[in-house]
Amino acid sequence: MPESTPEGVRYTASEVAERTGVSLDQAKKLWRALGFPEAGGEAFYTEDDLAALTTLTDILATGIIDFDLAVNLTRGVGLTMARLSDWEVSAMVHHLETLGRLDDRPALTEVAGAVTEEFNKRFEGLLTYAWRRHMSAALARLDASEADDLGTTQVTVGFADIVSFTALSNTLTQEKIGDLVELFESRCADVIAVQQGRVIKSLGDSVLFVNDDPIRAYDTAEGIINVIGRDPRMPDVRLGLATGSVVTRLGDVFGPPVNMAARLTAVARRNRIIVDETTAARLPADQFETRRLPARPVRGFGIVEPVAVRRH
Repeated sequence: MPESTPEGVRYTASEVAERTGVSLDQAKKLWRALGFPEAGGEAFYTEDDLAALTTLTDILATGIIDFDLAVNLTRGVGLTMARLSDWEVSAMVHHLETLGRLDDRPALTEVAGAVTEEFNKRFEGLLTYAWRRHMSAALARLDASEADDLGTTQVTVGFADIVSFTALSNTLTQEKIGDLVELFESRCADVIAVQQGRVIKSLGDSVLFVNDDPIRAYDTAEGIINVIGRDPRMPDVRLGLATGSVVTRLGDVFGPPVNMAARLTAVARRNRIIVDETTAARLPADQFETRRLPARPVRGFGIVEPVAVRRH
């Protein structure tokens, strides 16, 4: 049984499959890709659920994409919307708590639900706009790519990591941990955007970003140190940068530069930037001072000579 039964249920999974013109197995795969729990043989699906799956099968009928790609893209929608929904609800609840409008659990459900419903009427338009704008940017990056393989791209990968986050979190209340992570992520995102980079993902105590230009990637790293590490109210950070070819899949990036950037944070001193040899070679000597650090074993790469870098 699914965790909860929605209002307005009318259809079983078999009935949804029949009405959408796909097999029961395909209907279930698309439903799971959206990130929702399955039901057994009982009625569980609503008119809205049927309409959503009909939209997907209508796209399949055009021949623009095949079923495997439909599942892939649907999973992206499900993951993105699930995270956004959790983000929205938790931010809304925190806001209402700050205003002193949530005194008990029934009030939380009633007030948060009412505010969210009113808010979402206006928020849906912003979702569509942001999606279209980011789609244009993604196509522009594809057009500008010089890689022979359109699935790969040359970038500088940056990894920002809070120093001793586990030990720090053990000394903070849950509310303060949440505030710290939120502030860390938002400040990093602001700096990355200013330097025309992209946040790939955040992991609470770390942020992974990419930039097409290694100089801007360095400026991003330096900016994160300035707004996090040099703020006495915030913890120290370490920054690693690595340059090379990465594979882009599912909104993420993969490849040696990603792994190297993450490994370099273990080498970096507090509020310092460490780069790999490729990045160091691409930073103009008249603007940057580089210093090779002692060679050391780096997991997955063997013996590596990290490079400390700073502006003149």
